[in-house]
Amino acid sequence: MAEKLTNEQILDTLSQMTALELKALVDAVCEKFGVTAAAPVAAAAAPAEEEGPAQKGPTEVSLILKGIGTGSKVAVIKAVQAITGLGLMDAKKLVDGAPVAVKEKISPVEAEAHKKTLTDTGAEVEIK
Repeated sequence: MAEKLTNEQILDTLSQMTALELKALVDAVCEKFGVTAAAPVAAAAAPAEEEGPAQKGPTEVSLILKGIGTGSKVAVIKAVQAITGLGLMDAKKLVDGAPVAVKEKISPVEAEAHKKTLTDTGAEVEIK
């Protein structure tokens, strides 16, 4: 069995290759493993597009717990605890103080995810 190369040995070899040799290597790896090199490039380019001036809507929102609603108070407290990272007693105090901001200055995507978590417990939630 052949000796296994270390990451450092592989990187040293790659640093000695020309751009054309590297391209040929990437093509060979893609063919052998059935992957494309374009996927990581597209994924890396996506955040750059989001930061452009064409962005619509707020970039930071607040997640407001309006009330326990029809759900179990314990389930709402546990969800708030998971979202905020607070201890059990602090999460209970937060829930008891509703309406209250659970998280502030978060992305709309994160807010929607947390809203779903809380509404699944029966809580009344609003994003502002």
